[in-house]
Amino acid sequence: MSADSYSSRRQLLHGALAASGLGLTGYPDATFAQGELAPTPQCHDGDAPTEPQIEGPFYKPRSPQRADLTEPGTKARLVEVSGFVLTRSCAPVPRVLVDLWHADERGDYDNRSFRYRGHLFTDAMGAYRFRTIVPALYPGRTRHYHVKVLSTGRQLLTTQLYFPDEPMNARDDFFSPALLLRIANAGESTSARFDFVLDMR
Repeated sequence: MSADSYSSRRQLLHGALAASGLGLTGYPDATFAQGELAPTPQCHDGDAPTEPQIEGPFYKPRSPQRADLTEPGTKARLVEVSGFVLTRSCAPVPRVLVDLWHADERGDYDNRSFRYRGHLFTDAMGAYRFRTIVPALYPGRTRHYHVKVLSTGRQLLTTQLYFPDEPMNARDDFFSPALLLRIANAGESTSARFDFVLDMR
């Protein structure tokens, strides 16, 4: 892919994110960081797919379909996690299921219900967006989200996403810099971006 065609595709995807209502300021009751977050990673034709990782603790199938995972009364920092699901040729993947789960503000996973668990489907441009919180640490692990990306009848990717500049990153056996979120902070909230590249042409 040429530099010009990549630049055009990036502008197209960014425009689609805003036009589809999946921009970084889409929630009326919270102010998220302004401005464009750079792609993570920048997709070039023929790139390697996003690094898979272990499923980790406490995955539960059949999570509710919802983009807002926040709980009433939470005092944790709010985060909007957004991005695109792309093929290795940088084509958007529409209607793919993105399933997100993570620890709560105390570092615990809800195994009885579906607190801080949910899934959604990417739009026509492969865009997704969740509203949730910054998860707390728990023994042995740095701060992270768990993600599954699935298509009809088959699992495409299981991985984890990490926060930059976390002291525990260097001591977490699973941490990978290839899975760092791109972060922008504004006031009491955070915007985070990660673009998944699936092993598909």
